[in-house]
Amino acid sequence: MRTAFNARLATIDDQVLAMARHVRTAMHAATKALLETDLHLAESVITDDADLDNRAHEVEESVYRLLAQQQPVAQDLRFLLAALHNASALERMGDLVMHIAKTARMRYPMAVVPTELRGIIVDMGTVASQMVANTAVALARQDLTTARSLRDMDREMDRLHRELFIIVLSPAWEYGVQAAVDITLLSRYFERFADHAVTIGDRVVHVATGASTEPVVPRQVNGPVNPR
Repeated sequence: MRTAFNARLATIDDQVLAMARHVRTAMHAATKALLETDLHLAESVITDDADLDNRAHEVEESVYRLLAQQQPVAQDLRFLLAALHNASALERMGDLVMHIAKTARMRYPMAVVPTELRGIIVDMGTVASQMVANTAVALARQDLTTARSLRDMDREMDRLHRELFIIVLSPAWEYGVQAAVDITLLSRYFERFADHAVTIGDRVVHVATGASTEPVVPRQVNGPVNPR
């Protein structure tokens, strides 16, 4: 019985890890589509999000079925509840990536990102991709050092977020309201993506140690922009 139970836990673990890898690929593609005005790539990211949603649903069904049949306790219960929440967080990260791709599609064939902001967006995409890569490592290896490193990476994302806002809100901004709104939303998508990654890292630590960590509090910046 225990061998079969452990096999089902491993399957759920693999399902969540596959979601993290999917999100990493999607983030890389969406950032590239945004910066290179690649409509085909943007469309593929948008279409593939349905697969991530299905994967999240599969994890949810697997967890609920195992909870009903086995009634696990202690660390096994922490693992299952964390898997459930992590799948939800990864699904939301996928939605944020899809929003980035939709922005590229919406403005096509025009470039979304002004030349002077490309460096910051490149850096935000790089940090986001590395964060979800580290998330996958933390999940696969139960690597607490990697899981905890996500908070440091999130601080870098926050720094880029603030730097971008300083430019957009500057009196020297010359690209108009539409561009300002687009950039504001894009920055928020990257920033919220990073927050979800931190939350997953905190859950890895909690499953392994039972210790709670400080929650990531969503920051409200310059108006009621509140993507998931």
